[in-house]
Amino acid sequence: MKVRVLGCSGAIAKDCRTTSFLIDHDVLVDAGTGVGDLMLDEMTQIDHVFLTHSHLDHVAALPLMVDAIASTRTTPLQVHALQGTIDALKTHIFNNTIWPDFSKIPSPDAPFISFHPLEVGQILHIAGRDFEVLPAVHTVPAAGYAVTAGSGCWVFTGDTEQNPALWARINQLDVAMLVIETAFSNRERDLAKLSLHLSPHVLAAELDFIDAGKNYPIYITHTKPAETELIMAEIQRFDKTAPVGAHVAHDIRWLRAGQVFDL
Repeated sequence: MKVRVLGCSGAIAKDCRTTSFLIDHDVLVDAGTGVGDLMLDEMTQIDHVFLTHSHLDHVAALPLMVDAIASTRTTPLQVHALQGTIDALKTHIFNNTIWPDFSKIPSPDAPFISFHPLEVGQILHIAGRDFEVLPAVHTVPAAGYAVTAGSGCWVFTGDTEQNPALWARINQLDVAMLVIETAFSNRERDLAKLSLHLSPHVLAAELDFIDAGKNYPIYITHTKPAETELIMAEIQRFDKTAPVGAHVAHDIRWLRAGQVFDL
């Protein structure tokens, strides 16, 4: 299974694309602005989109991508998400005001997209891969995902703050790599808490939930472009400044658009 990072920034700027991952050639996890870097023939191969939540940085490219590939498809693009996310998309984007309702065009019986509600804990089997819906804690209904083709899970938290239920499940999985958000620096920790995102200080406490003896690479995503260097410096520092025994060492790296992982 290949995971290609199309976008992993918390906002846009030159060379910064918002959240989207391509699993093999046919599944998107989130549909941020990174989708726009795909070639048209790559977009046409995508049959499924799994959304973590309805915020614009995670869904902005979805309506535009559907418009680009609709004439080439013979079956609807399947959009999987929590019911709350689907409701938000129907109300605020595919509403015939912001964008056409592609779930009814060109006809209700043969639309360009179809919506498929998910629940936390649900596992979907798609072409030899398992997609498990993980809990997230955010300002809107939100989820993360664990994806595996049988040789370790790619785990993506989505946007989340402190989340004990997530760690309880992660500790039961065979994790090959973890992608976790840290949107704000410690100087913005109050804003992070208000918007239900992580800051390095809170991330350190969250990683303490990982069971002893489990060691896998942890990739930081969703950093704000203006704060990326500071966020990563604070993350790399928290082990050194913590009381002895308070934290275990982790293999923490910054995620970059364009990276491809074989799992």
